Amino acid sequence: MQYTTKDHLFAVCAYGESRYLEDCIASLKRQAQPSGIILCTATPGDFLDDIARRHHLRMYVNNGPHGIAEDWNFAYAQADAPLVTLTHQDDVYEPDYLAQVLARVNRARRPMICFTDYYELRNGEKAFSDTIKNLKIKELVLMPLRIAALENSRWVRRRMLSLCDPICCPSVTYVKPNLPEVLFESHFSSDLDWQAWEKLSRLKGGFCYVHAPLMGHRIHEESTTTQVIGNDNGRSGEDLAMYMKFWPAPIARWINRVYSAGQDSNKMD
Repeated sequence: MQYTTKDHLFAVCAYGESRYLEDCIASLKRQAQPSGIILCTATPGDFLDDIARRHHLRMYVNNGPHGIAEDWNFAYAQADAPLVTLTHQDDVYEPDYLAQVLARVNRARRPMICFTDYYELRNGEKAFSDTIKNLKIKELVLMPLRIAALENSRWVRRRMLSLCDPICCPSVTYVKPNLPEVLFESHFSSDLDWQAWEKLSRLKGGFCYVHAPLMGHRIHEESTTTQVIGNDNGRSGEDLAMYMKFWPAPIARWINRVYSAGQDSNKMD
């Protein structure tokens, strides 16, 4: 099947009153190939009502169980399109993001997800893999998927996921016809995306990769990633639990120690 922009939706996951939300929406509206946009939240209020009204967005309110996994699953379910990008409210997308993702998906055989490289936004400045060690490590881990013939290999993607979580969650577009109805589990507060990739890595289908930094992940004090990393029992403990899915305990602990040093790049100076 050949997908078009009519088959895609950006589902913006909004929480509270983010000062970056309108920058995110503006970047979605600047796509070279325009797409529909919806707003999903578990914290409705005047702030989000006003943004939805001014930007002419449909807004869906999660009145069920709350939490990161529950909110992401809710947004995924509300997106009534075969392709959906779960957009985090603080992040931004380059104008060619959707065009390149669509082109890549349309070249694939039974794609499950399509994702891109990313850069970090720090104090309004873009930081790429040439200056951020963690981004360079992820690009190196993803190198096998630059070869399209390997995108459907379970062995290749499980080997990559056994080293770290190299896939930036907000860069991912999901091909819903080839995926389960529920993607995320609520066991983790930070690594629930890595857990989803691990689950999908066992299934038949492709992990499609666009080797270009087509979205920006904002690093700031209020971000969930920064807050979890600041908790000694947070990110590192969840990372170890994920490594245990792939490796014997001694090897898992060693890899976790080596990779955890890269988490410092998510801390604000």
